[in-house]
Amino acid sequence: MSLGSFLNPLPRLTRRFARRFAHDRSGVAMIEFAFTAPLLLGAGMMGTETAYLVLTHMQVSQVAVQTADNASRIGATEVLVARQVFERDINEVLVGSEKLGENIAIFEQGRVILSSLQQNADGGQEIRWQRCRGAKVWNSSFGVEGDGENGTGFPGMGTPGAEITASPGTAVMFVEVAYDYESLTPFNIFDGRTITYTAAFNVRDVRDLTQLYPGGAEADCADFSADRP
Repeated sequence: MSLGSFLNPLPRLTRRFARRFAHDRSGVAMIEFAFTAPLLLGAGMMGTETAYLVLTHMQVSQVAVQTADNASRIGATEVLVARQVFERDINEVLVGSEKLGENIAIFEQGRVILSSLQQNADGGQEIRWQRCRGAKVWNSSFGVEGDGENGTGFPGMGTPGAEITASPGTAVMFVEVAYDYESLTPFNIFDGRTITYTAAFNVRDVRDLTQLYPGGAEADCADFSADRP
């Protein structure tokens, strides 16, 4: 057989294969999936990331509210004596904050600041004491311990122009929480954001407002660490 007679059927075979291939749809679904899968996966991960961000906001807000609420209830009760608040009481409140925020590592990635807002001798507002816990380096946005000790120049704590103030003979437990968000997925569009929330509760009972009594380690705001007392 000559080489020419061997090659002569090739065009017919090529045309026959081309016709069969043109009508073959068996791989269309796989090709379409290959093109759309990254889009679907990306959309799903973005939805997951957004939902996780919303849930984290909710948890940080709950830590702020619950810490302020708990701090407003503490104190040793004695007959005919105003409630006295000790350092250990504050530490217990902060332990509660840690338990509430343990799913988001609140003290590893954030900081809780608890302040006692009271009236000073001149009728102005004063931060009588302030305690903190958490590894995040974050100072209060509304003042530090000792602000407003004298005079009436300190307006209170909270949004400028709408500050929260304490009434005579009582105190407001004002809480600030700052938290560094970490993305759950490889999409880092929300990563590195600082989530902040505040909350305030008036103390529930008659309280000794003269001082925070010794008894337990002090959650010093100058100590930027997550160590427990």
